[in-house]
Amino acid sequence: MKYLLWLLKAAIFFTLFAFALNNQQDATVHFFFGTRWTAPAVLIVLSAFTLGVVVGVLGMVPRWWRHRNAARQAQAAVAQSEAPAAAPAATAAPAQPLAPHLPIDGI
Repeated sequence: MKYLLWLLKAAIFFTLFAFALNNQQDATVHFFFGTRWTAPAVLIVLSAFTLGVVVGVLGMVPRWWRHRNAARQAQAAVAQSEAPAAAPAATAAPAQPLAPHLPIDGI
């Protein structure tokens, strides 16, 4: 299985490498106000892909923060609900760190 994954990665790499070699001609991107950018076509495609990834990640950041806050609140609620019940037993046994009990949307 490990060799099959390496073979797949090599095939993807060589496909992208051949794409880059075949698209070395210059292309021009026209922006607003008469500005333009002339670069190899593969560089323009790579830049557009990178910009799309950055915009997608920035769009996900607020949701990630909400999920982190919800996870912290859930963990604090579990710790608070278990604390009074564990108080008499705390004198007999040392306290153990709490593990997160509630999975929140695959986080």
